Amino acid sequence: MLRRLPLVVVAVALVVAAFSTAFDFLFFLLYLGLLVVGGSYVLTRLGLSDLEAGYAVSQLHAHVGEQLRVTYTLRNTGHVPKPSLEVHNPTSLPGGLPGRAISLRPTAERSWLVRVPLTRRGHFRIEPLQIRTGDPFGFFESSATVGQGVTVVVYPRVERLPFWRLPAAELEGSHAHRERTLQATPLATSVRPYAPGDAMNRIHWKTTARYGEIQVKEFDLEQTADAWIFVDLQRDIQAGHGDESTVEAAVRVAASVADRAIVENRAVGMTVNAHRQTTVPSDRGARQHLKLMQLLAAVDADGSTSLAESLVAGLGRVRRGTTVIVITPSLERDWIRPLGLLRGRGIGCVVVALDPTAYARYGRTMPAGAVTELDDATAQRTRALHHALAEYDIRNLTLTPGRPLGEVLVG
Repeated sequence: MLRRLPLVVVAVALVVAAFSTAFDFLFFLLYLGLLVVGGSYVLTRLGLSDLEAGYAVSQLHAHVGEQLRVTYTLRNTGHVPKPSLEVHNPTSLPGGLPGRAISLRPTAERSWLVRVPLTRRGHFRIEPLQIRTGDPFGFFESSATVGQGVTVVVYPRVERLPFWRLPAAELEGSHAHRERTLQATPLATSVRPYAPGDAMNRIHWKTTARYGEIQVKEFDLEQTADAWIFVDLQRDIQAGHGDESTVEAAVRVAASVADRAIVENRAVGMTVNAHRQTTVPSDRGARQHLKLMQLLAAVDADGSTSLAESLVAGLGRVRRGTTVIVITPSLERDWIRPLGLLRGRGIGCVVVALDPTAYARYGRTMPAGAVTELDDATAQRTRALHHALAEYDIRNLTLTPGRPLGEVLVG
């Protein structure tokens, strides 16, 4: 309203001057102004009539690194052209969704595709489609909202670990054996020539037809051991910024290990000490995979509970035959003792240590040979941590920025 106040003042002054002086030129300006303003109003009112619009999102769940595709369609079903239409979606996605200004001829249709790279995990909102039009002079404008908003969940990036196997737990059937079992299980791993005494239901008929002699199936024990992942997201111990930070690295490691364990038909549980300690009970299958990814998409490094407290509270849920995987950038040693007591309970343990000093330095230029007292103290604490883990015979893997996760775990 304030934007149009000068226009109203000029219009009132022109009307008063025209009728007071009776000059033809002032009446000409008055009629011209009425024609322009009236035409602009009619054009704006008809700008969104007989208009059909919509948008479609390719997927509501994706991983970091993938692309989100949004398809827009506008159709003018009337006989009045639409010279100016602004189309956009308000969204919380990083980088947003690009809008577009288009025009439509009578009974015409426009469609276009927008590709948005997903660079950050989390829950993001795409609001309903907004269409705006107006007159060329900017006197009037009209807008409309189309459709409903949707929520897009972006899961963390999952790195493939083709050569890594979860360390075997102290339980029969927790890993593949070189000697095949005599039992018939769902895991048929190889075939061999028929031997006297083999059951008829073990014959693999397709291979038999191919080789011209009877071949029977060999089986492996079904893997039943569990994996339990502890992700340390205590606020005070994190380092680095953006994608190359201990927070994002810990989430990527947890997502990749959980994905690999579920592929190996293991039950997976998870405990995260974020804003509040959250635990996903152990389970297996696609549904459990979805639960874990949704949790990792939402967590942030805002926890106040230390890793030692989290382990003391959570290890009671871990049963015999489970392998515990701890992912942490902590240089404290008070959380090692609870892990050292697990072997007596038949529980395996692996620690994936995130080097906080390396993540803090990553991407920063430092003078050659610049080593501060703080760096020396951190190096001493790191050596003491590795020594304490070695004393308890706990497998320790150190992850630094820029190094592939699969290389670290296999190494």
